Amino acid sequence: MVAVTGWDVEPWLAALRQAAPEREFVTEADGADDPSIKYAVVWNQHRGSLSSLPNLEMIFSMGAGVDHVLNDTSLPDVPIVRIVSPDLTMRMSEYVVWQVLDHFRNGPAYRSQQNEGIWRELPQPAANAVTVGIVGLGVLGMDAARILRSIGFSVCGWSRTQKLIDGIACFSGDTGLKQLLSQSDIIVVLLPLTSKTKGLINREFLDSMKQETPIGGPVLINAGRGGLQIEADILAALNNGRLMAASLDVFEAEPLDQNSPLWHHPAVTVTPHIAASSEPTVLAAEIIRQMDRFENGEVPRGVVDRESGY
Repeated sequence: MVAVTGWDVEPWLAALRQAAPEREFVTEADGADDPSIKYAVVWNQHRGSLSSLPNLEMIFSMGAGVDHVLNDTSLPDVPIVRIVSPDLTMRMSEYVVWQVLDHFRNGPAYRSQQNEGIWRELPQPAANAVTVGIVGLGVLGMDAARILRSIGFSVCGWSRTQKLIDGIACFSGDTGLKQLLSQSDIIVVLLPLTSKTKGLINREFLDSMKQETPIGGPVLINAGRGGLQIEADILAALNNGRLMAASLDVFEAEPLDQNSPLWHHPAVTVTPHIAASSEPTVLAAEIIRQMDRFENGEVPRGVVDRESGY
């Protein structure tokens, strides 16, 4: 069963059917206790829609995040699997590198100068003089960190539990997060949304960011989840100078309200949750491979720990 809200389900159905023509895909169960449903492929499924399917064996998220799945408190006790795909990982890294380089190379300032017809060269530090802090060292965070380091940036990272990564200073715990914030010029947030990370990007977080940076001030990039941030606190930090600029791909409520001041704030880049866009033709094949692994007695990749939320 392919259970989707907020997305067009047809491209997913077409991609799944192409990847596995021998399987049958439906968009709704034949009754709440339909015995024919073995797998559920979901994005923001209707609450309770999976609760009484007697032969459901596994739930697949259509993306790397699973908070949209876990919001349903009536989920049956079956494994939940998130997508782990090189395509999705590369798309996220592309977005992170794009936004880091844009701020590093004075992109917003030069666009403003272009609008006003101003020809003026701005100071440009070397990449190795700038530290990028990655908050969230999962698959996506580690790949982005690796690429940024290859460009020449100094890179550090934070995770819930301590990690050791060659060439990257790693921090963990509450104290470690403050250490990372205090020494990073650009902060990139790539955390999942859990009960422990909800509202993490708040006034305390923003006040802990390093103020004197080679690029003129601290920059925030959030491509994780909108629930990680308190947008009123981000706006306050931008307006009082505690934050120089922000690139936001995710928001507390999506789509972003047309009346939100974030749309027109001169120091904010808004993108519509496209950092790691899910491409059905690529990701459907990965979901089918996971089903095949499970049916061959192997453990699927990306099985979610419900307690941690990822």
